[in-house]
This record gives sequence, C-alpha cells and structure tokens, in this order.
Amino acid sequence: MIFDKTIATYLSKRFVLNMVGVFGTCIALIFLVDTVENLRRAGNHDVGLGTVLLLSLYRLPSLTELVLPFSVLFAAMMTFLMLTKSLELVVARSVGLSVWQFSAPAVLIALVVGIGATTLYNPLAANFKARHEALFEEAFGSYSGPFGWGGRSIWLRQDGLDGQSVLHAKSASPNGWKLRNVSAVIFNEGGGFRERFEAKSATLEDGRWRLNNGWLIQSGMAPQYHKSYLLSTYLTKTQVAERLASAETISFWDLPGQIDIAKKAGLSAIQYQLQYQTLLARPLLLCAMVLIAATVSLRVFRFGNIGTMILGGVVAGFVLYVVSKLVGDLGAAGAVTPIAAAWTPPLVALLLGTTVLLYQEDG
Repeated sequence: MIFDKTIATYLSKRFVLNMVGVFGTCIALIFLVDTVENLRRAGNHDVGLGTVLLLSLYRLPSLTELVLPFSVLFAAMMTFLMLTKSLELVVARSVGLSVWQFSAPAVLIALVVGIGATTLYNPLAANFKARHEALFEEAFGSYSGPFGWGGRSIWLRQDGLDGQSVLHAKSASPNGWKLRNVSAVIFNEGGGFRERFEAKSATLEDGRWRLNNGWLIQSGMAPQYHKSYLLSTYLTKTQVAERLASAETISFWDLPGQIDIAKKAGLSAIQYQLQYQTLLARPLLLCAMVLIAATVSLRVFRFGNIGTMILGGVVAGFVLYVVSKLVGDLGAAGAVTPIAAAWTPPLVALLLGTTVLLYQEDG
C-alpha cells in the first residue's frame, strides 16, 4: 500500500503540473489573441488601452472554460507519454500495477477539477462575462457576441397601462434592455387583437418600451409609419434582465432559480436547463478526457506508431467536443431533452474509453 501511495502521489504531481502548464499556456494565448482583436475594434472607436485590457480580462474566464477539457486531455497525454518513454510505467506494470491503478489518480484529479470548475470557477466566469458584455456595449455602442448582436431570438409577454402585449425580437442586448427587429402584438381588454407594431429597435425606459422606426398596423386601416412609439409596461429593468439574461452570464448556483423565473414568465427555459445540465456533466467529461488520453498514450515506445496514436487522441478529443456541441444544439432546439443533450456525449466517451482500455489491458 505504501508503494501504491507513492506511485499515486508521484503520478498526481506530474499530472497536476502538466495541467497547470497547459492551462496556463492556453490562458496566455487566449488573452493575447483577444487583446489584439479588441485593439482592432478600438481603432474605430475612442476606446483606451485600459478598457481594452479590462475587456480581455473580463472575457478570459468564460473562454478558458471552453478549453478546460482539452487542457485535461493534453495534460493527461503528456503525463502518460513521459512516464511511458522513461519506462516508469513499465516498471509499475512489472510489480503488478494495472492500467486502472496508475490512471486512477489522474481520473480522480480530473473529477475534482471538474467539480471545482462547475461550482467555483463557473460563477466567476459568469460574473466576468456579464461585466464584459456590459462594458463592451458601453465602449462600442452595442454588444457583438460570437454569433452576432445578442445572438438569440426572444419572446416576452407583458402587461401595462395599454393592456397585455407580446414582444418578439430577433436579437437582444445582454441585459435585455435593448431589442432589435421587434414585433409587438397588442391586445384589447377582452384579449382580442388591437394592433401590431413592427419596429427596427426597442429600448426599455421607466414604465415603457420605446419602439423606434416602425409601422403601426391596425385592422381596417393602412399601415402608419412612426419614428417613435411608446408601449407601457409594468416590467422593471431588473425583471427584464432576469427574464432575458443569457445563460452564460448566470452562475451555476443561480441557474435553478432562473429556470423557475423563466417558466413562471411563460418563457422557454431550455437554454438555462441545458446550461445547468452541461455544468453538472462537466466532471464526467473531464474524466472521459483522461481515459481517452490513456487509450492512446500507454503504448510502449519500442512498438512504434506513437505519433499516429497521439494524433488519434487529439482527433478523438476534438470529435467529442464537436459531438457535444451538435447534441447541445439539438437540445437547445428542443429536439432532445437538456439532460440527454448534456449527459450523452461524456457518458458515451467514458464507456468507449473504458472499453478500449479493457481490451488493451486484458485482450
């Protein structure tokens, strides 16, 4: 047992050091690239270097969350390859240690890192992402996410002095206070259709929405153009932000409450449910990455084809990431449940990795 503990401690230290090195390198590269991109944007705006650096810093945690699984994969591959090349794992096998015993420390560390990333790192990343989006909008006049301004279609049912209404927008600012390509359907006291307003944008003010540059459509009348149209609402800015907040800007601990708020407001809670289940499944995903690394890194160097096996590990990790995104998109579209979308890829990867290791170990 003493020898086993020694081996486990040694393997754990090597794996942790490699993971810190890989993850640190990713942090530095992401910060550099994002800073250069922000400097390019700042060339057309009156934005100082301090704001540019702050934008990159605020965005850094959310971006590094995306590369964490690859950091674990590469760190595990480096650890196993180094130990294999130096014949340390050959010696470990000669004294009766199985592949499960010397891969267990890395799997356990990946599990702990995954739990910490979900419960501690994600709240920090969500908070900083919200700050980044607010500062970006303040500095450049609008928020441009990875898939465009706001990047999401929204529906909002509300009540006000003018009666009940439903707003649909093609995109929204991070806090939901500004909408683009808005269609507002307004109902009378009996719940029947009264009028519709098609606007290019809308801004939430105190007790009202200001719909800009649009057409008012009423039954039996020709459409009328209005530069500005006011629609009353009982919603406050805080309530709108809670209803329309992006899932990536909400902490893991706040997601269950946000899901309840969305359901009570009559809105789709799929994006919040999917984000919550994805965060819950993250520890399992990191464990799967370690097993994938083990399947391609434990071959003795004198057997050859090491380069091919390393490339296979990288490709396997990339395929797992792509499949996770595709299944996630299906979940966001409602084609599969959020639980299935979040848990299926890491579970399948974990089972495949275990199967391959069993085959390699026992034939």
